[in-house]
Amino acid sequence: MCGITGWVSYRRDLTTHSPALEAMTRTMACRGPDAHATWTDHHAALGHRRLAVIDLPGGSQPMTAETPDGTVAMVYSGEAYNYTELRAELRGRGHRFGTDSDTEVVLRGYLEWGEGLADRLNGMYAFAIWDTRTQKLVMIRDRMGIKPFYYYETDDGILFGSEPKAILANPLAAPVVGPDGLREIFTFAKTPGAAVWDGMRELRPGHLAVLDAGGLREHAYWRLEATEHTDDQAATVAHVRELLDDIVARQMVADVPRCTLLSGGLDSSAMTAIAARQLSAQGETVRTFAVDFAQQSENFRPEDISPTQDTPYVHAMAEHIVCEHRDIVLDGSAMADPALRRKVIAARDMPTGAGDRDHSLYLLFAAIREESTVALSGESADEVFGGYPWFHDERALQADTFPWLAGESLANGFREILPDDLAARLDLDAHLHESYLSALAETPLKDGESGLEKRMRQICYLHLTRMVQALLDRKDRMSMAVGLEVRVPFCDHRLVQYVFNTPWSLKTFDGREKSILRAATRDLLPHSVAERKKSGYPASFDPRYIGAVQSQARDLLADGHPALELCHRERLTAAASAGLDSITSRQRHLLERALDLAVWFDLYNPVVKTG
Repeated sequence: MCGITGWVSYRRDLTTHSPALEAMTRTMACRGPDAHATWTDHHAALGHRRLAVIDLPGGSQPMTAETPDGTVAMVYSGEAYNYTELRAELRGRGHRFGTDSDTEVVLRGYLEWGEGLADRLNGMYAFAIWDTRTQKLVMIRDRMGIKPFYYYETDDGILFGSEPKAILANPLAAPVVGPDGLREIFTFAKTPGAAVWDGMRELRPGHLAVLDAGGLREHAYWRLEATEHTDDQAATVAHVRELLDDIVARQMVADVPRCTLLSGGLDSSAMTAIAARQLSAQGETVRTFAVDFAQQSENFRPEDISPTQDTPYVHAMAEHIVCEHRDIVLDGSAMADPALRRKVIAARDMPTGAGDRDHSLYLLFAAIREESTVALSGESADEVFGGYPWFHDERALQADTFPWLAGESLANGFREILPDDLAARLDLDAHLHESYLSALAETPLKDGESGLEKRMRQICYLHLTRMVQALLDRKDRMSMAVGLEVRVPFCDHRLVQYVFNTPWSLKTFDGREKSILRAATRDLLPHSVAERKKSGYPASFDPRYIGAVQSQARDLLADGHPALELCHRERLTAAASAGLDSITSRQRHLLERALDLAVWFDLYNPVVKTG
């Protein structure tokens, strides 16, 4: 896992622009704390920061391969989980390897198959290859978009990087945010390919882009397809279990300490139980980590998305599988530290308003990184198997918008921070509706599919292409900010494609959410965990945290910070003075968003254009 960046210019000699490349590469230091290097050709410059996970001495980058016709150079971020099989196939085709790294397998795979390499990879990856033989840049992103990849077209080429900050470090990229960027910030439905910054794009999941002197061309090498599901219930459950066993085994491979994130929910518990069984067969014990908050039992308030506390289920699971478990208990005052907010916004490159949920995730990952370098997460199982409450809420399903925004509170909560005149100019409702209709239009359907099955296929597609992207980006940014590699087994494209085509009636065969996953792993879980209802990532209800956030917001209002131009001052003032016992979740989000905006302005000095 690493941070990559680069610059291609067909009218410049980039060998004379090393300071700019070094500046771009430095921004990726958090993603790659173990090593850094650059490679420069006349028209291409590549930068790399390495987090060593596989073949610690041999996987250095940028990696090059010499051919009779010229050099091929690559910067690569991620993991190819099928690299062992690919290496064997390439050896059979005459390739010789100097390292044991998956990076070299990917590079030599390009030499053998060219752009067709993308079809052969199983993993999470984002990489760029400069081919001096044809003077072209090939950029490839994994099928589900687990690893990020941004690019910015210039007058004679392109800038790219794992994160926007790498691109913004180049003087050719201006930190401008226009109306479309603001719409991305203030809604929770990620537009595929869109980035917050003007002129910047995100390579879409499952896409490949090629740049040469003739311009940039991007196309999909993989997308979800609608196919006939022919397996009955028993065969479907058995196949899902077979896939999960294979996926976890592949993703536990590393030459560094690894662990799992355990929340006590069905998803992380199933994944952890499979890992525990596999490691036990090798004479090892799985290590697990969970987040908790000081005095959470006294302060906890049930919410729709988080009705129960995690800790009792975490401990039941840890006792059941016999693991090396550690609770990371966080203090409300520490989470409210302005320096921590600054680190989180720097990691995310945008003001999300997630507040303590982002702050605690950062601190959790930082604590895990002291003991492990690789962690497996249960992220995306709800999107794959249909686990969210609104999958089973008729009103949300029939709403003419994204179902997770169908609730009045959540839909309006994201925009309440905005002054009324700015909200009217941005017209977030129209933006969301257009995005929703676009997603519906591209949803693959079987011939003749109609009624409930058609609607639920659409709902699943919305989650797998619009919602999961925001969650994967959050997890990647928070983990890589502290040099931790987080892997997501439920995003394996084989599993996603198979379950996507499983009829909704089969996904809910026992009248509950995630019926197939529960049936496939019930034998590994204690009864309480197997039967637990969905509970999302926890929030802290520590009054010290909430009080500190309110105090910081009052200071912000008194200082007259320029970020307040994007804030509704009256609502912000009311939220900052609300009683600790009466403050609403929407008011908390408003406070967090305002503080995030202020830090974002301080860090990036964005030029904001509202019209």
